[in-house]
Amino acid sequence: MRHRLILAALTGAVLAGCQQAEAPPAPAAAPATPAAQTAAPPAAAPTPDSYSFGPEISVEDFVQHVKVLASDEFEGRAPGTRGEELTTSYLKTQFERLGLKPGNGDSFFQRVPMTETTARPAPATVTAAGGANVSWSFGDQYVVGTRTGQPEVKIENSELVFVGYGVNAPEADWNDYAGLDVKGKTVVILVNDPGFHAGDESLFGGKRMTYYGRWTYKFEEAARQGAAAALVVHDDAGAGYGWDVVRNSWSGAQYDLPASDDPEPRLPLQGWINGEVASALFAAAGLTLDEQRAAANKPGFKAVPLKATFSSTIQSQIRSAESNNVIALLPGTDKPDEAVIYMGHWDHLGKHEGEGDQIYNGAIDNATGIAGILEIAEQFTVQDPKPARSVLFMAVTLEESGLLGSKYYVAHPVIPLANTVGVINLDAMTVVGRTRDIVVNGFGASELEDLLRPIADAQQRVMHAEASVEKGFYYRSDHFNFAKAGVPALYAKSGLDAIEGGEAHGMAISDEYGANRYHKPADEFDPSWDLGGVMQDLNALYLLGRELAGGDAWPNWKGGNEFKAARDAMMAEKAKAAK
Repeated sequence: MRHRLILAALTGAVLAGCQQAEAPPAPAAAPATPAAQTAAPPAAAPTPDSYSFGPEISVEDFVQHVKVLASDEFEGRAPGTRGEELTTSYLKTQFERLGLKPGNGDSFFQRVPMTETTARPAPATVTAAGGANVSWSFGDQYVVGTRTGQPEVKIENSELVFVGYGVNAPEADWNDYAGLDVKGKTVVILVNDPGFHAGDESLFGGKRMTYYGRWTYKFEEAARQGAAAALVVHDDAGAGYGWDVVRNSWSGAQYDLPASDDPEPRLPLQGWINGEVASALFAAAGLTLDEQRAAANKPGFKAVPLKATFSSTIQSQIRSAESNNVIALLPGTDKPDEAVIYMGHWDHLGKHEGEGDQIYNGAIDNATGIAGILEIAEQFTVQDPKPARSVLFMAVTLEESGLLGSKYYVAHPVIPLANTVGVINLDAMTVVGRTRDIVVNGFGASELEDLLRPIADAQQRVMHAEASVEKGFYYRSDHFNFAKAGVPALYAKSGLDAIEGGEAHGMAISDEYGANRYHKPADEFDPSWDLGGVMQDLNALYLLGRELAGGDAWPNWKGGNEFKAARDAMMAEKAKAAK
């Protein structure tokens, strides 16, 4: 009997029985689960027979999972809320339905401690050298937050200094902080890498973002340098998204690992300013933003004082809470201590205050990825023979808050990282229909691509890099924490060259999503989605995992990759310990 024949009935039972079933450790202050609501039947979707190669990878089940996870009932799946309780209980029930084992000892849950910080929006004051004060409004002109866990953080008359891209990269002979003491100062930083805005392909990755271009890196480096605060200058091209995304992502409760669980340095305050505010700030100092951006793209750039001070007092409500990664295990038959990991994040942005629809359902981001993991897991359960190596299926939390659930797992793995063969990440699946291509984010990084290539060839699809390499997608999803630790990690999905309609059709859907739905309440399930490409992707990624879990290969990073040294050292230590 096919598993999918009982899925719809189970969905209603799960919603009805979240409190009765064994549940994860309850999120702090989470309200009780409401009465049951029977999920609606799947919306009409293309028949799977023409593009489904694995009998248990089902478009009907995929649709059902997405509809449940992205329903208003789940309230946007914010960590530490009723939405988390519903989501993690649903995932546990689905993994149990498939006959998978608990992935964390005797539990399906890995507790992730977190600090929840809800800042009270407050204006900031910038005082120019002549004494004139300018007030910035929170949300419209700037956003700021703290990771200190303190209920009040006050920055008073902190000197503002422009540090270009805020990069300290010895291997590239580049240091924007050279000869500069920023202790107690507020640094103003451009988003992306040197070379990006100038289109100089000889600097860093040129248009391709490197880790130095990520705003997370810039805050970490500013903290290492001793700054009191850091403000990243937003521009749509450099960030890869509009100001609305920044404002929405930095509004409401923000989550972090406790400082004791995070060795990375932290600033008292960190945030963003929009381009208009930045232009006015530079003009008040007798400078122009465009000229300083041009200067920052040249080797030997020297930091520039902005002849102004920054003051801001942020009062926050702080509470300690916890969230949960959900982990299921299919034990290997011959080498159970070695594992392949499928992963994606279950969390989204929850509910915000305001008029109209303020539930951030997160249908594409990332109910689609979690639904995909469930479908791939189902296919593994009927595979014959069963995989020699173990397969872990992980739905991690707190991705939207800085990849925290995966960061915690990497620090506390249930299977040692040296025994982790590779990681396959599913995040925000492409819903443009069947395609002629597969996009590999960070193309050229690891030997996992070499194993994926014959599978893509069999599907008559071409593999290539993402089109918007400047957006740094490889550094913006959970696999990146594994990559930083040295474990080869793949993030691949359909491109935009749709068989029906070509690139124009794919681009139109992608552009509409980016403009109107990404990190907005409109990211809801749409029955008009063409899921043919998703089915292609799930089959391809299943076959890749089957190859890894059934063989002896240990893929590595390719020569010259920044993560290869960590993997080489990890495997050398493993070999040494085995002697």
